[in-house]
Amino acid sequence: MVGITQPKNGEHVNADGVWDLLRNKGKMTVFSLCLLLCADLLDLAVGYLTVTIDPLPPVVVGETVTLKCNFKTDGRLREIVWYRVTDGGTIKQKIFTYDAMFNTNYSHMEDYRKREDLVYQSTVRLPEVRISDNGPYECHVGIYDRATREKVVLASGNVFLTVMSPPNNISVMAENTPAPFSRYQAQNFTLVCTARGGKPAPSVYFKRDGELIEVISYIHPSALEEGAGGGSAGVRGARPLISRDLDDTKLQRSLSLLDPEGRPTRLFTETPARGSHTQGQQAPEPSPATEVIPETVVSREFPRWVQSTDPLYYFSHTHIPQSDGSVLVQARLTWTLNPQLDNDALFSCEVKHPALSMPMQTEVTLAAPKGPKLLMTPTRAKVGDTVRITVQGFQVGSPGNEVFPEPLFTWTRVGGRLLDGSMEKDGKELILERVPAELNGSMYRCTAQNPLGSTDTHTRLIVFENPAMMKNTQNPTNGGSSPHVIRLTWMLLVLTVTAGLT
Repeated sequence: MVGITQPKNGEHVNADGVWDLLRNKGKMTVFSLCLLLCADLLDLAVGYLTVTIDPLPPVVVGETVTLKCNFKTDGRLREIVWYRVTDGGTIKQKIFTYDAMFNTNYSHMEDYRKREDLVYQSTVRLPEVRISDNGPYECHVGIYDRATREKVVLASGNVFLTVMSPPNNISVMAENTPAPFSRYQAQNFTLVCTARGGKPAPSVYFKRDGELIEVISYIHPSALEEGAGGGSAGVRGARPLISRDLDDTKLQRSLSLLDPEGRPTRLFTETPARGSHTQGQQAPEPSPATEVIPETVVSREFPRWVQSTDPLYYFSHTHIPQSDGSVLVQARLTWTLNPQLDNDALFSCEVKHPALSMPMQTEVTLAAPKGPKLLMTPTRAKVGDTVRITVQGFQVGSPGNEVFPEPLFTWTRVGGRLLDGSMEKDGKELILERVPAELNGSMYRCTAQNPLGSTDTHTRLIVFENPAMMKNTQNPTNGGSSPHVIRLTWMLLVLTVTAGLT
């Protein structure tokens, strides 16, 4: 038996080439001829079918997406079906079908979710995509088997739709507020910036007075507890803020801040550092020790050992997945607060996201409270009334007439206890129920304080007589005078009889 001549290295020989090779060489065998004839018959019966889908760039929520399924075949088309793949590929949900036999198309989605449109047989349009549309999609194409005309030959292609969503809300708040102002101890202060609704997770950073803040990254303890990815490249382990040594002049004051075991409680002081975390700004002149506002005394006493001109900022962030597929990001900026330098400082939180053409921004101005305005109702209180003293706002002079962080309001009575016997009350409102006449002229103090400073405002309670209560108190007096009148009447009667007898 004569064999087939081997091709040279790197030379590709297809079926037609083999046919020509055997025919030209005259070395055709019966087995080779049958093999080639079967291949031709099989190709004639089945035909060919290839399916490809154009890749999709990431899209933003609300945009329109077109899913295009490309296929080539020499057979007779039976149907085209689009699937959405969920649960890691375990579930395939039909979303659209084109039936070539009846030239009809229909959606498999329920009426309230029917958003697909068939553009041309194999092309589907999804208007106003949502985050829930994110995921893989498959296009299945079926043609008739040429041999039986009863079987359908299938081929498929897949594509992944990436849906991005920009953050829909960002906010900045101070952690652990309201908090009192301390003249004798430096305080750690933390700003928390929260970005909601972003997919993928946005990047968050802080600025001070328009300048990007250089930060030292660390892992926030809550991120470890929640198992969230709260770090970034080069993130250090969790560490406290720097506690610097005190000199002899500060030792006596610091001894009062030790706990029962002799350890400092929260004494985080700052001195001028030589590091690279400078802000490129000069320290302002210290404000006066006290500042007087009519009817208000504003406390402006600061500890002299807070002298830092280049604070160290510590940064951490956590990512919390949400049920709708978005990610909630919380970024924290922590430093040792210096009221002399940080009062009236402008801090901003900026959020970058690939779905945004420019960063989102929200900002706050740190400000100590300046003279809360008090409102007393009723304006003319009478004995027995319920009196309410409420904080209405602050004196004009604080930035935007607002105070940040949220102040802590404390009420006291000058020279005595409050009406209920307590020494002080917290809240924006003080309620005095059924005030007695003895409170007339009493003075009440409202102390508003936040970590940047404190202020005291006084108001005097004037209580007027209550005519209704005066009338009630007079009725028993009138009734008690009747026996006295009876005695006088009897005495006059006795005198009259005695005079008549004489």
